Amino acid sequence: MKEYRLKLENLDCASCAAELESAFSKIKGIETCTVDFMQLTCIYACDPENHDEADKEIRRITAIQEPDVVIREIDDEKDSEDDSRWPLYRLLIGIALFLVGLFSSGTVEIIFLLSAYAVLGYDVLYKAFRNILHGSVFDENFLMGIATLAALFLQDYKEAVSVMLFYQVGEYFQDKAVDHSRASISALMDIRPDYANVNRDGEYVRVSPAEVKIDDVIQVKPGAKVPLDGIVLSGTSSLDTASLTGESKPRDVEPGSDVANGCVNINGLLTIRVTRAYADSTVSQILDMVQNAQNRKTKTENFITKFSRIYTPTVVIGALVLAIGLLISGFGVYDAVTRACSFLVISCPCALVISVPLGFFSGIGGLSKRGILVKGSSAIEELAKINQTVFDKTGTLTAGTFAVAHVIGSEETLKDAAYAESSSNHPIAKGIMHAYKGTVDKTLIQAVKEIPGRGLSIDMENNHILAGNKALMADNGIQCPDIEETGTRVYVAKNGTFEGCLIVADELKEKAASAIDQLHKDGMKCILVSGDSQDTVDTVSAELHMDGAHAQCLPSEKVNIIQKLKENGPVAFVGDGVNDAPVLVEADIGIAMGAFGSDAAIEAADVVIMDDDPEKVSVAIHASKKTLHIVKQNIYGAILAKLIILVLAAFGIAGMWMAIFADVGVAMICILNSMRLLYTGKTADKN
Repeated sequence: MKEYRLKLENLDCASCAAELESAFSKIKGIETCTVDFMQLTCIYACDPENHDEADKEIRRITAIQEPDVVIREIDDEKDSEDDSRWPLYRLLIGIALFLVGLFSSGTVEIIFLLSAYAVLGYDVLYKAFRNILHGSVFDENFLMGIATLAALFLQDYKEAVSVMLFYQVGEYFQDKAVDHSRASISALMDIRPDYANVNRDGEYVRVSPAEVKIDDVIQVKPGAKVPLDGIVLSGTSSLDTASLTGESKPRDVEPGSDVANGCVNINGLLTIRVTRAYADSTVSQILDMVQNAQNRKTKTENFITKFSRIYTPTVVIGALVLAIGLLISGFGVYDAVTRACSFLVISCPCALVISVPLGFFSGIGGLSKRGILVKGSSAIEELAKINQTVFDKTGTLTAGTFAVAHVIGSEETLKDAAYAESSSNHPIAKGIMHAYKGTVDKTLIQAVKEIPGRGLSIDMENNHILAGNKALMADNGIQCPDIEETGTRVYVAKNGTFEGCLIVADELKEKAASAIDQLHKDGMKCILVSGDSQDTVDTVSAELHMDGAHAQCLPSEKVNIIQKLKENGPVAFVGDGVNDAPVLVEADIGIAMGAFGSDAAIEAADVVIMDDDPEKVSVAIHASKKTLHIVKQNIYGAILAKLIILVLAAFGIAGMWMAIFADVGVAMICILNSMRLLYTGKTADKN
């Protein structure tokens, strides 16, 4: 199966989006399909052999159900030529005609009121008629058309125009609110680099980032965006990482530093060796996460979609029964038709269909502004339920910057350890390499073997060297003395004999203690897991007041710990290493730390924190709970308002104006309520 993406320009109705999704999902060859009203996209999966036929069928269905929608490939840079100012002009013209009609009388009044109705309602009537021909009856256009045409039939011209005007005003501001939400997310995603200055035969030429290959050398001038991920070869500078991390604190880089694309080079000229192609780069991953944010729908969203399909036709039948009942009871035609039409208008489920996905979308956007990327609204729903958080130690709660504090042995011990660790990218290995002042001649190293959860093995100049934890020594039958010093102990053995031990220290991150404290205040249980020694893990656990600690854990053992904890409730796991990937998948919610963390961890996680701030775990949980709270406010509030006004309409207390409020007004309130979540990242850690 392959994933395909389409842009659905001019799609202006959430209910229509749901109907298109339902129709597309039934196309032969399509396995999954999501039509996202917020991002105006259709993402579907099908076999490449069936793609052409599926694409044709999608376009055929769209042309029938939504002829105003323009379909194009996501990667196509052509923009729609639609003039977005026309809805405003139409409103102004309609209002002018309506006002003239109000202050006129007789035939002139009727002419101007009917003209106002035609200007304001022509598209509603056209869409209603078109959809009826294609078998799609119960939508807002049908409901508004029937209600206002009934008013015209009863010769209540002012009522008909007033209702249509109120409806169009509400739709206009509703569209503006949704567009504002989209624009906020789009602004956040404006981190795609435009070009890269790449070295070609000694000269730097401007090319598309997609054309740059791994190991190419690029140059980034002050004020320019870093176009691709890489390692600094020369130059020093400070990088503005706000677009990735949400924090304005600059990050200093120098030769050997990792840099991620999307950052802005503040002051120095940098020469960078590219380490990842653009398609696999940090920015590409971020864009993909946000673009696919609605692919995994929540139970709430799926329920609302199904609910609206049943709810609307049920209320329409109820309106018909009400009209007949009133006529039988002796009420006049005017009262019967007016109350039934109010029923029809009230039944439109737009407030629910729009505000629920908008709520999740806005929550994701608000967190993104703080450098917290959430892979879909389903992750928001699950994150809000978490009551246990498991942390990996190195690089998550500790800085991951290790230094050799003490060498038990000789200089030869440090040299052998450095040679053994020279092929590893682990932070401990880097600390040992930094402590060894000599030059490692890699031509002397043979038979390098990394033993997961244990350490490394190499052959060098006819010597067999082991460097790792005590378990590695035990596995090879090597006797080691008991070493009481606190820290990570790297045991070194040569030719089957213990040679010495390096005591490596790793400091806690500045905000580690406050992060755990905040989670405890929220009633969260916090557990530490690590492959490090028991003494080191116990020391860190005691300093942070963790609720439990597990040391010397292999990746499989971390998975077992998660599985056992899940018996007591939903579990989140926070990690950053390659070996954390299976644990991130096993947890109910996986949280990966850092834009510079491993690709495997970022790919496996449900939530990615783009800097190394552990406090943002609490922010993400707070924001998720707030998102669910607002979504539920919208659901219960909209349903309650509609039910109350339905009852009032049935008894003739609520007229058309109240009915319009139950439709457009309630939808507008729900949308504005959802938009508060665009700023949830700024306040979630305080609420």
